[in-house]
Amino acid sequence: MSSWFHRKTLPDLRFRPFGVARIAQVNHRLDRMHCGFRFQLSFTLGLALNVTGITTHADDWPQWRGPQRNGTSQEAQWQDTWTGDGPPVMWRAKVGLGFSSLVVSQGRVFTMGHGGDQDRVFCFDAESGKELWRHEYPADLGDKYFEGGTTGTPTVAGERVYTLSRWGDAFCFEAATGKIIWSKNVQQETGATVPDWGFGGAPLVIDGTVLLNVGEAGLALDASTGVLRWKSKEGAAGYSTPLPLTPTANHVVFSSGTAYAAVDRQTGAPAWQIRWLTQYGVNAADPIVDGSRVFLSTGYGKGGALFDLTAREPKEQWKTKALRTQMNPAVLYSGHLYGVDGDTTEKASLKCLDVTNGAVKWTHPGFGSGAVIVAGGKLIGLGGTGELYIAPAVPAEFTPTTRVQVLGGKTWTAPVLANGRLYCRNSRGDVVCLDLRRK
Repeated sequence: MSSWFHRKTLPDLRFRPFGVARIAQVNHRLDRMHCGFRFQLSFTLGLALNVTGITTHADDWPQWRGPQRNGTSQEAQWQDTWTGDGPPVMWRAKVGLGFSSLVVSQGRVFTMGHGGDQDRVFCFDAESGKELWRHEYPADLGDKYFEGGTTGTPTVAGERVYTLSRWGDAFCFEAATGKIIWSKNVQQETGATVPDWGFGGAPLVIDGTVLLNVGEAGLALDASTGVLRWKSKEGAAGYSTPLPLTPTANHVVFSSGTAYAAVDRQTGAPAWQIRWLTQYGVNAADPIVDGSRVFLSTGYGKGGALFDLTAREPKEQWKTKALRTQMNPAVLYSGHLYGVDGDTTEKASLKCLDVTNGAVKWTHPGFGSGAVIVAGGKLIGLGGTGELYIAPAVPAEFTPTTRVQVLGGKTWTAPVLANGRLYCRNSRGDVVCLDLRRK
């Protein structure tokens, strides 16, 4: 997720949501009546080709929500139990105010923060925490109904890093040096409406294209030059990160203030739309794709629903009020959804739901507005006040093997595991790298 917002009527309460290969040209020739068949064809080819367009180490975390963009990692060679004070701290850093998550690629860690009337993009050495480079540029704090600061997350694609600010500043950096390859303000170029809490989410880089959640249903830039390829109609964007339906599918899902919509990533042409009204237009949690189904969930009492995508129009399978993901999306693992239920104005719980019917399998109260990821079959959760939980990702019960305080303050940003190191941050910009490597 990767953005943050607040109730207009309660300005003292704060919260955050977040944040290619080309398929056969037959996809372009099938008309909309065959949308279900087209999706199934793309899904099958996507599994067969398994091409993401991002070359990186197997256990890196180069983009928002990890290698597969779904909050999971296959990394299994890491420790989940300790004696004493928990996992050892490898290094700490301060990056400034904000809720940006971290990404890791080729021994480098990237994140964003705000201070001194500037947004900052940081690059650290993953092993030592040494700052390798930073870039600063003027930016408003944006403390409207919350403390402000950066909300989007960088994206690494090959040797380049892409970022988007809340005000539309888009950058492409050389990952190793921080040299600017191109930059522009996409809001000024397109005239797109700035949402109440600024643009959110992370850039999606796929098949030489950068997709940003700007406008009613996104826009696309050339990844090498930043030249605009297409833009959607003017309208308030949501705050989620663009998500491809499969690694190689033509369709990418964007949120707006009133809907989630799939568009052709090469042209921006609409494919389908699910009207989704959340209070204050806060459609922040990323959709969750499960084969030919998609799960949507947002906060403010809205809840979630599972939709079948094989018909001409998405068809609702079930809905629930038991999982209201205001900020970070849930994680789908082995047929179950693991995520935070509740807003920052209440004591949010961590829950497990069966994805086939929405049945609640277990509830852990008092988790707070944090986030979870899954790696090697285990849940790694960072609670809303900086408490680290590690537990088997199973529907039977929530039984942590580790529960330890690793940060203070407000910790609504998802943790990141990469190459045996766990990265966590809080809203004031304290970053901690924990050593989870097996000895």
